[in-house]
Amino acid sequence: MLDEAILERRLAIIEQEVSELKRKADSKSTSSNWMDNLIGSISDESAFLEALEYGRSFREADRPIDDDQQT
Repeated sequence: MLDEAILERRLAIIEQEVSELKRKADSKSTSSNWMDNLIGSISDESAFLEALEYGRSFREADRPIDDDQQT
């Protein structure tokens, strides 16, 4: 069986790790607004705008053509 001193040291390490995990969890933003969590997450604005345009083009290409627009 393990020596009592070794168990005490291992327990102290575990308690320290748990304390650090709690501190990290408490320091994270817990905003209920999902937009607050996204602000600042996009670093390349031009690439983001290009992706938005690709998505818009894709959605528009998938739309059925109205009879009024065919004439």
